[in-house]
Amino acid sequence: MALDFTAIDFETANGFRGSPCSVGLTKVRGGVVVDEGYWLMRPPEGHDHFDSRNITIHGITPDDVGTAPRFRDVFPEVHRFIGGDALVAHNAAFDIGVIRSAAEVSHMPSPAFDYACTVILSRKNYALPSYSLPFVAEAAGVPLLNHHDATEDARACAGIMVDIAGKHGSSSVQEVFGSMKLAMPHVDAYDPSRDGLSKATRSALEKMAEMKAGIAAGTARGGRSSWSTEGPNPVPNPQADTSHPLYGQTVVFTGDLGLDRPEAKVRAAGHGAQCASSVTRKTTVLVVGGGFTASDLRSGRLTTKAHRVLELQRRGQGIEVLSEGEFMQMVG
Repeated sequence: MALDFTAIDFETANGFRGSPCSVGLTKVRGGVVVDEGYWLMRPPEGHDHFDSRNITIHGITPDDVGTAPRFRDVFPEVHRFIGGDALVAHNAAFDIGVIRSAAEVSHMPSPAFDYACTVILSRKNYALPSYSLPFVAEAAGVPLLNHHDATEDARACAGIMVDIAGKHGSSSVQEVFGSMKLAMPHVDAYDPSRDGLSKATRSALEKMAEMKAGIAAGTARGGRSSWSTEGPNPVPNPQADTSHPLYGQTVVFTGDLGLDRPEAKVRAAGHGAQCASSVTRKTTVLVVGGGFTASDLRSGRLTTKAHRVLELQRRGQGIEVLSEGEFMQMVG
């Protein structure tokens, strides 16, 4: 087998993963990039509002996609580009989830894929303070200059996969998983006439209905939630997907996110994470809010908990630092 795959990266218009507004694809044959593709698109109807936070991240505005085709019209061409390849993505649960949720709200089928997550693979192959895409890309020798440009992110992800395969002497993505004694993840095809909606889509539709009801009743609330309450640490979901990047991790939160901290803990626990209220020697992931980006690890713009993490990292403890955006992608 040859090291053949397609790397993929989606950007979304808002917090619902079924709102893709762009996608970048990088096709690899024999470990070499041979083709790339990029599409702008309007998200599915009813889910096409743009959140200012998302615009700040990727720079795509409603005007940029105003005349672009909808996801349902773009995806057949994207699928032809992918062909029968395994998909590779950084935090693949998000990008695979984008396809599924966007297909669900577009009332269209979506195909099955084998896929690889370079977040999970990177944790096992590099020793880094953060497994954010720019950090891992630099470690893999493919520095990322324009993070959140979908094409550049997909290209960096492809370079990471090639580098990891080289470390294991593997000639295919499947061999990489075999050499690490891991099962390669797979997502089944979706048929709207047969299959129910995913949890992420159901939650988004419920929130939309609640918002409309609140507006109609004049009780809708705006603004960000307070993080004043740490809240309890829920029990990890024993039925969670073991291939999810939060599964089995011990997670601590610091700073100000768009969610109440108790809700953030519930979402993390739902994916099999054990949440905690302070950084200890058991901590494996720290989620940092307040506009944190991975580059802040070098600049020093960090909370007390984050400084504690850096101290433990210097002592050899493996702790990963996530931004709000990365965590929110992971929990859908």
